[in-house]
Amino acid sequence: MSVKARLRARARKKARKQKKSKGSFLRKKVCRFCADPKAEIDYKDPKGLRYFITETGKLIPMRISGNCAKHQRAVALGIKRSRQLALMPNAPHHGN
Repeated sequence: MSVKARLRARARKKARKQKKSKGSFLRKKVCRFCADPKAEIDYKDPKGLRYFITETGKLIPMRISGNCAKHQRAVALGIKRSRQLALMPNAPHHGN
């Protein structure tokens, strides 16, 4: 690890410590598919899967979306299948 990387890591650690000492409480995100058993991941439903991709077409990671590992894998598979059938775009729209 380079010197700069160590300094950045130390600064991040210090910032986390200060934030923690202030009393800010970070609530753990809950997987929406675990919370609601009726919600299902379906590759034929591109509108439902759009919540899990960015405007540039990348998958949103589970630490941001709040999905558990099991459902994040299913979401990724659903998005890939949907792209394969051309229900969802692989890339954002190119210039006109």
